[in-house]
Amino acid sequence: MRATVIHAPHDIRVEEVPDPAIRQPTDAVVRVLRACICGSDLWAYRGESARQPGQRIGHEFLGVVEETGAGVGGFAVGDLVVAPFVWSDGTCAYCADGLTTSCPEGGFWGSVGSDGGQGEAVRVPYADGTLVKLPAAAASDDRLLTALLALSDVLGTGHHAALGAGVTKGSTVAVVGDGAVGLCGVLAAKRLGAERIIALGRHTARTDIARRFGATDVVAERGEAALAAVRELTRGEGAHSVIEAVGTEQSMRTALDIVRDGGAIGYVGAPHGSASGVDLGVMFDRNIALRGGVAPVRTYIPELLPDVLDGTIDPSPVFDLSIGLDEVPAGYRAMDGRTALKVLITP
Repeated sequence: MRATVIHAPHDIRVEEVPDPAIRQPTDAVVRVLRACICGSDLWAYRGESARQPGQRIGHEFLGVVEETGAGVGGFAVGDLVVAPFVWSDGTCAYCADGLTTSCPEGGFWGSVGSDGGQGEAVRVPYADGTLVKLPAAAASDDRLLTALLALSDVLGTGHHAALGAGVTKGSTVAVVGDGAVGLCGVLAAKRLGAERIIALGRHTARTDIARRFGATDVVAERGEAALAAVRELTRGEGAHSVIEAVGTEQSMRTALDIVRDGGAIGYVGAPHGSASGVDLGVMFDRNIALRGGVAPVRTYIPELLPDVLDGTIDPSPVFDLSIGLDEVPAGYRAMDGRTALKVLITP
């Protein structure tokens, strides 16, 4: 089959690789219908996170079950399924607690020795604990398929950030980061009943989506000007909840600056290239809570899926460029150059 591999920074290729095959009775093989490029993939692309030459890449996909191992009981050939960005066995203590990303048997798509999502097919370990079945009719609905793909990562990650930030009905929320996760954080905050949602971002195409998703205000300023703007919108107090969806020292400092005393920051931006920006003394003095981390999206999919299916929420606008598998290197260039927000791949 064909799949995306990374050989070096800025060297992404689509190559012939061995077809996936059942190795364990709990495996399934899924033919990919939709995949995408994540903002976190860019850290490997830019050389900011290490990858072995020839390693697979991509961790978001949905598709059709092509084969199952003898130990798989929850799925049959032909089922339409979505995969969270981490596989998990579904039976350990962490999975029982909903923290599927800490499953001792779990792993990330594209890790050494595993298939990546940006290819024609994927071997799925622990299929019963990992995959979630989708309605078969969705396979013929392009818009719905695209919306459902967001369940693989960005929608659940935005939801995780909103929960970490303590978003409640009637609260004021600020969102730091105008990428797909930040925009899904806006969508999640609206779904949880936030009354005011302040999106920080300077790119009109992205802030237009933020408004479509429920943002009531947009702050285009940065640094001290951004702090002043948020304070002005919140009677000088700051936001009850702040979603941090970037992962840099500056973005975390901004989050701390704009959160209200007694408020909470939900952080889901993958940390990269800097210290945390967290001053524990400031957090202690102002009673600020910090919660988040890698999102256990497998736990959230059953909750979010009905709202996507009935149109209550529609994350599909975050995908603003659609390409075929052979065009994946160009898709990386587009996201790296910020000419695309999130690239959809149709193998």
